[in-house]
Amino acid sequence: MKKSIFALLILVGFACASCERAFMNDAEPSNPVNVFDYLWNKVDQQYSFFDIKGVDWDSVYEVYRPKVYDDMDSDSLFAVCAAILNTLKDGHTNLFSAFDVSHNDSVYYKMYAEKNIDANVVILNYLTINYHTTGSLIHNAIRNGEVAYIRYSSFMDNVTVQDLEYLLNRYKDCKGLILDLRQNGGGNIENIRILLDIFDNHGQPLYYTQIKSGPEHDAFTDLTTVYADSTNYADIFAEPPYTKPVAVLIDRGSYSATSFFAICTFGYDNVKLFGDYSGGGLGLPNGGGLPNGWTYRFSITRTLALDGGNYENGVPPDVRVLIDPESTAQGIDNVIEAAADWILNY
Repeated sequence: MKKSIFALLILVGFACASCERAFMNDAEPSNPVNVFDYLWNKVDQQYSFFDIKGVDWDSVYEVYRPKVYDDMDSDSLFAVCAAILNTLKDGHTNLFSAFDVSHNDSVYYKMYAEKNIDANVVILNYLTINYHTTGSLIHNAIRNGEVAYIRYSSFMDNVTVQDLEYLLNRYKDCKGLILDLRQNGGGNIENIRILLDIFDNHGQPLYYTQIKSGPEHDAFTDLTTVYADSTNYADIFAEPPYTKPVAVLIDRGSYSATSFFAICTFGYDNVKLFGDYSGGGLGLPNGGGLPNGWTYRFSITRTLALDGGNYENGVPPDVRVLIDPESTAQGIDNVIEAAADWILNY
């Protein structure tokens, strides 16, 4: 059970979505007013972050319900339904139709407007034009070969045991490594488990999770503890566990699976977060169908870190370092520099 908990949480959302589509009453009216009310009620009963987001859902109804009428066109109805989802300020919340997909503007704005990385500086002065590519990871050694720098830009791109074994061997003489997850918008949560496997895992707790269980806004299942892989390390890797210091870089573009990885680092004494707050996204989404054929998704779980914190709005770094425009102009990434300093003085 401890090994499969990551996959289990993903399957919960898909299972709920499939059931709702399978058993939806075909006679459910598909007029705009009923479509709006149906969506509002689903969110009211199943969404998991009203308190964390500070959203008064009843007031949202009072503001937007008068904008809906039964002879309105599809574009107008979509805009109103998307607007009520937008009030949740949740990047895991979307409305899907044949002609459009809604996105949360406040979350996406922070991802791009508050990014804490200059890709050109990283490529030219840290990875350099002679960087190496191993699977979905690009990497090189910095600080005279004493620090390994690894850039992982998306959890959508899979990481393999073979990739990690190669990196551990290549940089075995380095004093530590930097894992740069800035602007990594998330993806496959299974890649978190694979990355964590390089550490000296002993099945220790990583975080806690619970699922929305009733129509009341505070109705949740009991907390379930998610554990690190307890499999014998030698059965996975030929290289020894990585016990040297690891600096993980995050920023507002580090969302969803990347935020999950960030809170998992709380369970490892040799791992420290550098940069800015992550983008959050620690609720797993559930999908469903509306009477007119559109589909939606929103968060139905919530996650607590080992320290008891709910960091849905952003995981805090251990060391907050914002890129400095003057340093950037000189080709210096002061987030990487701060992380490298910590490793070399560990």
